[in-house]
Amino acid sequence: MILVITRMKISAARRLELSQTIASLIGSMRTEPGCRRFDFCQNVENENELYLLEEWENQENLKKHLMSNRFKVLRGAMNLLQEPYEMKFHTFFPPSGMEGLKKFLNPSLKD
Repeated sequence: MILVITRMKISAARRLELSQTIASLIGSMRTEPGCRRFDFCQNVENENELYLLEEWENQENLKKHLMSNRFKVLRGAMNLLQEPYEMKFHTFFPPSGMEGLKKFLNPSLKD
């Protein structure tokens, strides 16, 4: 699994415009092959700091997303930002031997 975190800083005057553009794209982005999650968030301490949180099944699906027309529209909307966006990629894999920890963290799980 690949986690992508994009941090954006926007002026208060342009925040609504960017938010509306992202809101119009997010539903269709969630339906792209391999997309497990695509969320748009706002920092509770600074409303002009926005985040995109994405989870992708694999690198191939993420690459297709990054080459898509939807992503091109999103990148165009990011021209409204005060400074360049910051995009971080994190690769995760299921840890082996951690099955018992799930039951410990959530005792209501059945064996």
